[in-house]
Amino acid sequence: MSEDFGDGYKEYITEVPDFPKPGIGFKDISPLLADEQTFRSAIVDMGRCVDASYNCPDYWIGIDSRGFTFAAALAIYFGGGVVCARKEGKLPNAEHKVSYELEYGSATLEMQGLPDEGIGSTAVIVDDVLATGGTMLATNKLATQAGYDVVGNIVLVDLKFIPKIAGIGIRDIRIESVVEYE
Repeated sequence: MSEDFGDGYKEYITEVPDFPKPGIGFKDISPLLADEQTFRSAIVDMGRCVDASYNCPDYWIGIDSRGFTFAAALAIYFGGGVVCARKEGKLPNAEHKVSYELEYGSATLEMQGLPDEGIGSTAVIVDDVLATGGTMLATNKLATQAGYDVVGNIVLVDLKFIPKIAGIGIRDIRIESVVEYE
């Protein structure tokens, strides 16, 4: 994906100052989602981030909650099923659980096991925005625990100016993005 094209998406991403708390500039992707052509283009670009040697994964794992939107759209466009990594207590029959630390507390994600043991288990983890990477790292651990072979990680937006936690980066968990904010 060319840097110029990712910058074109920025027209559809607004910054909301001091949300959800003072000092934070929230990147609102709602205008991008609301524009059919731009959203479709972003989905195609996200799908192109997946390593071509895997063609398309068996599953797209969406992270609660906006990752669900992108995972579902990627599955419809490229093929594969959708699996949800949900916040604790939101998923019936959750067999797997991972707790992790956030900048301002802690959280737990849950996931059911493989939907069908007879089908392949490759997966790409999908979210909307990457900040520190804590949720992405936890979802990788959760997906592996649940039996998925994670072959990629993609986000629409990477906030490069926010320092990433250990384990996120080129050597460990590589995350592709379409839009970057330096």
